[in-house]
Amino acid sequence: MVFSKILIRWYSNNKRLLPWRETKAPYHIWLSEIILQQTQVKQGRPYYMSFIEKFPSVFDLAKADESDVLKLWQGLGYYSRARNLHATAKHIVNELKGEFPSNYKDLLKLKGVGDYTASAIASICFNEVTAVVDGNVYRVLSRYFGIDTPINSSKGAKEFKALAQELIDKKNPAEFNQAIMEFGAIHCTPQNPDCNMCPFNKGCIAFNKKRINELPVKIKSAKAKKKYFNFLVFISDDGKTVLEKREGKGIWQNLYQFPLIETNTNVDVKTLKTLIKEHHLINGLPFELSLYNKDVIVHKLSHQHLYTKFWVLNVNSLLIKGIPTNEIHKYAVPILIGNFIEAFNF
Repeated sequence: MVFSKILIRWYSNNKRLLPWRETKAPYHIWLSEIILQQTQVKQGRPYYMSFIEKFPSVFDLAKADESDVLKLWQGLGYYSRARNLHATAKHIVNELKGEFPSNYKDLLKLKGVGDYTASAIASICFNEVTAVVDGNVYRVLSRYFGIDTPINSSKGAKEFKALAQELIDKKNPAEFNQAIMEFGAIHCTPQNPDCNMCPFNKGCIAFNKKRINELPVKIKSAKAKKKYFNFLVFISDDGKTVLEKREGKGIWQNLYQFPLIETNTNVDVKTLKTLIKEHHLINGLPFELSLYNKDVIVHKLSHQHLYTKFWVLNVNSLLIKGIPTNEIHKYAVPILIGNFIEAFNF
């Protein structure tokens, strides 16, 4: 089809040189695709290089401690990706004898692997004719064909997948998939795409009908919830502090944080002192409390915004087992906590 020929020709002249494009090894492609979920290439590239250096094979990744994997992932966010990455590595080594599934259907069974990732691995590594559909692909197709179906609807997912599958180059699916993703990433960009220099501008409905800024259509998500986090940074006279491991299925699972008191609104020193006593964190011992950040830090996650304060508690000694402050960098923490640790300079 003309569309695929134009696209692949553009790709051959404009593609970026990226480390994961130098191989078709399933481990490397899988690792890069998991990292690049919810992450731009510029940010994800150094993480990919660090993972390859520390865990050069799926066997190395499988035998690693989860804490080491989470620590290396620190700063990328969406930490369930890292936990799934580690779990899948162990599954491939222990259950599949180190061999990655070689087709879309079986790849889809891996933890953390959805339609897009399975299609990418299957086409790039095994030349299977299965089209990828990600945010870049949605944008290119919706604009070129003038499609108003919301991309984050079940109808939209099916419609765009079918269209991409119809367009894919049957003889060269790997090149086509990488080309359409690259075209969306660096040319048909969300803002200010270079339409005048676009090889598709003659046939692009959005360009010719001046609808570039209207497409793709996306259903607005629910308004993010506000939460108020008060982290308690204990500092004892013998140079120790307290980190707690987050349990359960919520945000930051298995990462470490300072003891937390969550409130319904912003609180002042007097109110927090009362809450600390009510939570039995001090048990009558004397302490000094001060607010580290004068301005509330707003940390935005996909479904919630965290209004955060860091409170420093100077105490003579800790009631619970602490860690030396000079060892705090060994622990895997959310980027919100990591940024504070760097700024506080323990």
